[in-house]
Amino acid sequence: MGQFIDKTKGRIKQAVGALANDKEMKREGEADELKGKIEGKVADLKHAAKQIKNAVKDVVE
Repeated sequence: MGQFIDKTKGRIKQAVGALANDKEMKREGEADELKGKIEGKVADLKHAAKQIKNAVKDVVE
C-alpha cells in the first residue's frame, strides 16, 4: 500500500513543482514516484516467489 502513497505523493509534488517553477520539488516528486514504482515491483516479485514456492510444494507432495 505504501507504493500507492509514494506514487501519488510524487505526482502531486511534481505538479506543484511545475506550477511553482520549483525544480527541486519536481525532482523530489519524481524520486517519490519512482520509489513507489519500485516498491510495487518488489511486492509483485515477492508474490510471484510465494506462488512458485507453493507450486513446487504442491508438486513435491
